Amino acid sequence: MAAFLVRRLAINVLVFWLITIAIFALVHKTPGDPIAMQIPADQLNSGSAEFIAQKRHELGLDQSLLVQYWHWLTNALHGDLGYSLLNGRPVTEVLGERIGPTVELMGVGLLISLLVAFPLGILAARRRNSLLDYGATVVSLGSVSIPVFFVALIAIYVFTLKFQWFPSSGISDPTNPSLLDTLHHLVLPAVILGFGNSGPFMRYVRSSMITELGADYVRTANAKGASPRRVVLRHAFRNSLIPVLTVIATNVPQLLAGAVVIEQVFAWPGMGQLAVSSVNQHDYSVIVGFALLIAILVLLSNLLADVLYTVVDPRVRLR
Repeated sequence: MAAFLVRRLAINVLVFWLITIAIFALVHKTPGDPIAMQIPADQLNSGSAEFIAQKRHELGLDQSLLVQYWHWLTNALHGDLGYSLLNGRPVTEVLGERIGPTVELMGVGLLISLLVAFPLGILAARRRNSLLDYGATVVSLGSVSIPVFFVALIAIYVFTLKFQWFPSSGISDPTNPSLLDTLHHLVLPAVILGFGNSGPFMRYVRSSMITELGADYVRTANAKGASPRRVVLRHAFRNSLIPVLTVIATNVPQLLAGAVVIEQVFAWPGMGQLAVSSVNQHDYSVIVGFALLIAILVLLSNLLADVLYTVVDPRVRLR
């Protein structure tokens, strides 16, 4: 196990380094000048070019891309991701303020999607080609084919404008912040995000369970008189988790992409909203910091999936 983790960590470090190079190069090669964009168009004059050149020199943007990357990498290894080009605040501080709401939204959304996908997927596999199976298929296809922003707009119209059950924006009421109020604001965006991700999970759970229910060891368990519940939950379900875990781990970027859309629709003050505004304003430092966090999240989720293989299936050995 230790040797496996060391090898995987070494591979992840190499991948992470390549990702930093790609992200840094792509972000700095995008059209537009972040310094020039900070000056309103009606205030541009003959002295603007000199001011822009001076600011670019102060920020090191006039150096070669290789030198900029080296300075940025050495600082990043010491926990310094630089400063926002827009407000001069440390990038770690800016990201730290936004990561909590995004993790909260993604975590609850993922939990809801799993709570929907596993029961429906297992029941659909157990009762294949029944009305329940067809109904679960309709639900899963609907969650995949209907854009999450469209579902969000419909939900706002129905549950906010018509019935006034849930708020349409924000993370809490500034005049009455409380845990209950925060949960009240979280319900609608988290349920929509969870619904959007439940479809693929449900299909994989169903497919994996069908494969396992047809295996020899399941027929042996049935022949020995094991109850259907024990056969499904004790034997088939555990072995079916391996491909499902892979899908869940690789679905983290899609979950984040959905969170970015949800944050825009519900004015949720998370990292997705920060990333969109940073891209629009060419805030290089924040964009690179955001991309690094996402890369770390994806690499860690894949590493966690590999480790969980040994937990759910003793036949798998990490060497």
